[in-house]
Amino acid sequence: MQEEKPCRAGSLLAVVVLAGSLGGTAPAQAQVTLDVIGPHEYDLPVDFKPFNVFVQYATFQDGDRLWDRDGDRRHTSSTRTIVGLSKYVRFWTPESNPKIGLAYEIIVPEVGVRNSDARTSASGIGDPITGLALWYKPTPNSTLGFQSFMQVPVGDGDIGGGDVWKNLSSLFWDVQFGKLTYTADAGFVFSGESTAADASPGTLFHTNHRLGYQLNDAIEPFIALDYERQQGWKNRATGLKVPEGHETTAGIGVMFKCYGNQSITVRYSRGIDGESHGATDSLNLKYAYVW
Repeated sequence: MQEEKPCRAGSLLAVVVLAGSLGGTAPAQAQVTLDVIGPHEYDLPVDFKPFNVFVQYATFQDGDRLWDRDGDRRHTSSTRTIVGLSKYVRFWTPESNPKIGLAYEIIVPEVGVRNSDARTSASGIGDPITGLALWYKPTPNSTLGFQSFMQVPVGDGDIGGGDVWKNLSSLFWDVQFGKLTYTADAGFVFSGESTAADASPGTLFHTNHRLGYQLNDAIEPFIALDYERQQGWKNRATGLKVPEGHETTAGIGVMFKCYGNQSITVRYSRGIDGESHGATDSLNLKYAYVW
């Protein structure tokens, strides 16, 4: 394994936890699940010595638009959301089979929401996420794996935490074509019983794709495509039906690699199609450090 490989290995999983509007009914979700991933997110090694990764994600979301039931983009309450995700990951290979890679990670979300129209704001720690991933390499230039994580409802209620258990499970893959790189995932989010809604929120499907081109060892521009669809469900506490919703987003970004064990990724994403869903308009940052 090359010395700089852990830096390219990057990190595995993160989920943006967005709060609802303050003091009122929560709007449709904005930000597609797992859209925080960057290029090489799943470019992972096998047969390596154990190492650690710390990742800090930050998302700045302008939430003044939503997709209505007819698929039109409409104005909504002016909400600004900042989400930080602090993640620690431990990577290792089992002695019995060094051709398999394993990772365990813990993610702590930090959320701040401000509603300019209602003049309200809230901030706090969201529901933490923890789980395991495993993978192997079908070819020297490709990776195929599976990850499963639990989101534990112990976060601050003011920013949407402490309500429902969630399981996030997905397949992920990565392929390197010389200077062209492709990393992606596809999976589901399963929710338990919601204490606030007296119901189980609908199952959510998501898929995320990053296609990059390495200009040199330090700079890699890329394009992003993300999609999610959540099943409709009924809020038994209020009798209201939450309709099925979906959104497709597109984005552009650049990954900067430095010092052989660090990287900084910047990306802008915007919703291009949707229905009964918040409209994404976000700036996303990612810093990764490997040791």
